[in-house]
Amino acid sequence: MAGDAGGSQTGGGTPRIGGISLHLVPEPAWHKQAAGDTYVPERFAEEGFVHTTLGEETLLEVANRYYRDDPRPYLVLDVDLDRLAAPVRFDEAGPSYPHVYGPIETTAVVRVRRADRDPAGAFVGIGANAVGPLGA
Repeated sequence: MAGDAGGSQTGGGTPRIGGISLHLVPEPAWHKQAAGDTYVPERFAEEGFVHTTLGEETLLEVANRYYRDDPRPYLVLDVDLDRLAAPVRFDEAGPSYPHVYGPIETTAVVRVRRADRDPAGAFVGIGANAVGPLGA
């Protein structure tokens, strides 16, 4: 289920956050990196991690809070956290926002969908159909 991040044990007994988490990305930024081995968002160097979100409704809330005024088309990446080499953890943002502390391997992106917007720019849904296996 999209947004269902369960936990599994790692060798040290620390629960590993897993499952599918969602990441919002400007379409041009994804297309620049989709054919490579890894993806990092535009602000990765400043922030040091990749924001992801559990659940479509939560992702739409975040999109409207931070990106509504950005006119670029956006995509939603369904990221399988179990396929990532980088650590994933919940920080002070809370249990709906796993942070990935490293690049996202493009092989961990299991689906790419379009973020739907209304004429005023508000994010209103996430397309049901995949844009392509790697957003091509």
